[in-house]
Amino acid sequence: MRLPLPITLSLAGLTFLYGGAGAQDIYSCVDAKGRSITADRPIPECLDRVQRELSPSGLVKRQRGPSLTAHEQAAQDEKDRQAAEIRAREAEDKRRDRALLLRYPTRAVHDQERAAALLQIDEVIKASIKRRGELADQRKTLASELEFYAKDTSRAPASLKRRLEENEGSVAVQQKFIADQEQEKKRVNLRFDEELAKLKQLWAMLNPAATPGTVSSAIKK
Repeated sequence: MRLPLPITLSLAGLTFLYGGAGAQDIYSCVDAKGRSITADRPIPECLDRVQRELSPSGLVKRQRGPSLTAHEQAAQDEKDRQAAEIRAREAEDKRRDRALLLRYPTRAVHDQERAAALLQIDEVIKASIKRRGELADQRKTLASELEFYAKDTSRAPASLKRRLEENEGSVAVQQKFIADQEQEKKRVNLRFDEELAKLKQLWAMLNPAATPGTVSSAIKK
């Protein structure tokens, strides 16, 4: 039902018209011709302007904005999607920051974990260097055997040639492995450097004189 009503119609009058048991919300607006229109559902004449949604008692519940075209709605949906993505990224950043603070409450803890990570890589490199030394000793033994055929290496047994080739291949593998581990050390140091830069910002946000309970509360925020 839709009735043109004077703008001065009281809320009590609206309640009289639409009130009673099972009364619905009331929609009210002024159309393009300046008419004040009231109805029990959204008003087609006012889709391009603001409509007030009133409770059965006449109180304003909300204002409905102008209806959007398909193009405008698509643009709004995209804007809402981007805003939601930004909020999600911000929430994820905060979650990561909290996790980082909980894992590294102090510089000493962070330094200790860096040292432990680098030590583990150094131990692997040390083992590979040891293996490379063993291969070097093996190479000397094979070379001494090959000296017997120095005048004509083509006469050397196929098994000796094969062991020489295998030795060279193993040395190359160890060399590459050591180089890869050195690169891994650089990556680990870079990761800890980036974490430390972020942690310095987060630590600075906490009160240096805070009690443990206060620091924990700050981390949880």
